[in-house]
Amino acid sequence: MKKTIALTAVSLLAVAIATPAAFAQDKEITFINCGDELTAGYAESFAEWEAANPGYKIAPEIVGWGQCQDKVTTLAAAGTPVALAYVGSRTLKQFALNDLIVPIPMTDEEKASYYNYVPDTVTFDGTQWGVPVAFSTKALYWNKDLFKAAGLDPEVAPKTWAEEIEFAKQISEKTDAAGFGVVAKTFDNTMHQFLHWVYTNNGQVIDADGNIVLDSPQNLAALTALHDITAYAEEGPTAYEQNEVRAIWLDGGVAMIHASPSTASRAEEAGMNWGVAPLPLGPDAKGPGTLLITDSLAVFKGSGVEDQAISLAKFLTSGKRQWDAEMAQGLVPLRPLEPEVSELVAEKPYWKPFLDGIEFGGPEPLLTDYVGLQNTMIEMVQSVVTDAATPADALTKAAGELEQYK
Repeated sequence: MKKTIALTAVSLLAVAIATPAAFAQDKEITFINCGDELTAGYAESFAEWEAANPGYKIAPEIVGWGQCQDKVTTLAAAGTPVALAYVGSRTLKQFALNDLIVPIPMTDEEKASYYNYVPDTVTFDGTQWGVPVAFSTKALYWNKDLFKAAGLDPEVAPKTWAEEIEFAKQISEKTDAAGFGVVAKTFDNTMHQFLHWVYTNNGQVIDADGNIVLDSPQNLAALTALHDITAYAEEGPTAYEQNEVRAIWLDGGVAMIHASPSTASRAEEAGMNWGVAPLPLGPDAKGPGTLLITDSLAVFKGSGVEDQAISLAKFLTSGKRQWDAEMAQGLVPLRPLEPEVSELVAEKPYWKPFLDGIEFGGPEPLLTDYVGLQNTMIEMVQSVVTDAATPADALTKAAGELEQYK
């Protein structure tokens, strides 16, 4: 009996020595993924990364877009941070200044691998604070049938603001449709839509030295143009955000909108006769422009697995892996990969305007309080499109208010 017990003990000890990991607890890398489902390709990438990094297990949580940002912020502020999270890049400065995230510096080679200005969307005080994971640009869509009905050449899009306003006027006067879709609801993309005008006239909101430069001649021209085209927009633009304006366009109720690449597939599904072109340019433009919005993967401080979370973030966003995720979601490519980009444009020519606008585009402004920024810009736009304030007065007021948020 004693011999049997002794042999059993030896056998158990041998098993324990031979397979130490079998009883060890993997360290978790918690990850908040915004949306309704896990990003395309991530499940396979997680398994691949875990195989190369034994001892760590990725624990993803899917949180809807409406609650995602708030949940990430609340957890970090409470001292129970998620290790890695999908965030709007506009939040990075606020997170960094509150010591909630760790820097993720890019090498010169890494910066050069992205399209122009993409690294700027995650850079504050000379340091990168996130890894870009999603990219959006905009272009002009027009309804060719409405152009023709108004006596315009259906194959020619407006190239300047002056033409855009004139075309909108002619369409509103000669058809039952509105000429242009103005976005002015109390919603974040009201600010984004105004920034399309800013970045097609060589404007800025905050410069590289951290100075608020919203109240500039370039931006006054932009806000004035938005005011002028509102006369030929859908009725009551403060009631509409960009997806609602897009729905009106798809239904033939408005002739021109500024929208993302995903609108193309919806136009095709709707059987529309449509075209897409670079955003029209203001008088001070240096070339095609657009607002460059990115979302990022941010690594939060205090999880105990910061280095592994950085490794995972860079793994998920590496060249071909990132490209496949972008194409599955209809996102603008973050990197000018070849031959992939050339093949994309050859197969779907409507992609070209979305890429052309990058060269002279600009990032979403990084301020310490992005909600304050957003609300100030929305109020400014709404006051102008409703004629409650002149463009000059509204711009000066907003610029003054932004000083507290920079």
